[in-house]
Amino acid sequence: QVQILESGGGLVQPGGSLRLSCAVSGGIFRTSGMAWYRQSPKNGRDLVARINSSGGTDYVGSVKGRFTISRDNAKRTVYLQMHNLNPEDTAVYYCNRWPSGYGSWGQGTQVTVSS
Repeated sequence: QVQILESGGGLVQPGGSLRLSCAVSGGIFRTSGMAWYRQSPKNGRDLVARINSSGGTDYVGSVKGRFTISRDNAKRTVYLQMHNLNPEDTAVYYCNRWPSGYGSWGQGTQVTVSS
């Protein structure tokens, strides 16, 4: 049984920073690609950033240069460092294996960017 636990969200002012964490227990991690997604009330669950098992990364255009995805295989944890946040980044953030998910999702972590 895979369990995914996202954390680190919160309320931040425009221009601020947050670091999200995603801890995965169970399942294959070290050789899996991983990704962060986000879901807002007006959008579906969209891919934000991904990292392969070798550490190669890719980002959606709107977050390039502002977000950094990384992983710690020993801790079975994926991170998303976010800088220069803007209100359009407001969403619930989730992580999962990429491209094929683990079959379940965590609860996500809410990020709200507002003054």
